[in-house]
Amino acid sequence: MAKKKEQEETKHVAVVNKKSLAFLEKYINNPSPTGFEWEGQKLWLDYIKPFVDEHYVDNYGTAVAVINPKAKYKVVIEAHADEISWFVNYITSDGLIYVIRNGGSDHQIAPSKRVVIHTDNGPVTAVFGWPAIHTRHGGEKEEAPALKNIFLDCGCTSKEEVEKMGIHVGCVITYEDQFMVLNNRYYVGRALDNRVGGFMIAEVARLLHENKKKLDFGLYIVNAVQEEIGLRGAEMIANRIKPDVAIITDVTHDTTTPMINKITQGDLACGKGPVVSYAPAVQVNLNKLLVETAIKNNIPFQRQASSRSTGTDTDAFAYSNDGVVSALISLSLRYMHTTVEMVHKNDVDNVISLIYHSLLALKENQDFKYIK
Repeated sequence: MAKKKEQEETKHVAVVNKKSLAFLEKYINNPSPTGFEWEGQKLWLDYIKPFVDEHYVDNYGTAVAVINPKAKYKVVIEAHADEISWFVNYITSDGLIYVIRNGGSDHQIAPSKRVVIHTDNGPVTAVFGWPAIHTRHGGEKEEAPALKNIFLDCGCTSKEEVEKMGIHVGCVITYEDQFMVLNNRYYVGRALDNRVGGFMIAEVARLLHENKKKLDFGLYIVNAVQEEIGLRGAEMIANRIKPDVAIITDVTHDTTTPMINKITQGDLACGKGPVVSYAPAVQVNLNKLLVETAIKNNIPFQRQASSRSTGTDTDAFAYSNDGVVSALISLSLRYMHTTVEMVHKNDVDNVISLIYHSLLALKENQDFKYIK
């Protein structure tokens, strides 16, 4: 059984090359907290520019690369660029720093983590402190990490010393953890949710360029900001582009690890292929095109059902501009919103392939209406 499973995992066509993998590592390691994504967007644009006709950035930092900008029929492929982070919220008189979330940061993983506080004077290193286990004896109920008790220590002994380092309320904070490849099978790092999506759509642009594929429509490769606080960047850019079709990529949960209930979360696994979603925001006929494309090109895929919404930028595109034909292709990921988010290399290749071949299957002015 183990051998068969390994064969299933490795059933794919390699897409990511050494040059693009080097970009992925650099891109993941670069801090791009929600609302402060511009350095990562610069890296992304520098990578994708050779493959597209033009590009632009909106007022809040969403980056758009365009192929065939003069075409009337517009298709979007999209991911989001921001990573969860923290804000400096309160500095004590003895130089300790309390924080609030910027996005869905997990307070339980914070203790003992190394962080970078981003200031106008440059980065400042700090740590999330936590009382030693020796001090928590005596049969008392242990206090769990919570927003009220996690704090940063940057080695200062007074508020004034902290402020002299350039740290003030509102400074944004990211973790230090770096990208790595685990067992030659998984990409691991912080903010794979969802900078790996930005990487994958850039790779689609690369493949179209290198394979000299001509599209019948305008293709807008969108790396949106501020998804982690409510799909804000996607809302703004959808209203600007006014696309006819949008294919969104984001991450979803690998549900095979401990403490996850498959009855409520579904049965999804890293290494089993891209995930197509079923939800009110997902346009059925476009979703059928994705499924048919996967089958035709021997791309393994999984299925996921969402309830009221997908919780991704798909919702923002679908419900904009009188309704944009939208669908979602997800990437199974372990340990979401931690610093060791993990995705399978084969799944990354297969998501890229599915988006690429789906674009080739699309036709200019394709009508996806249910009733004609």
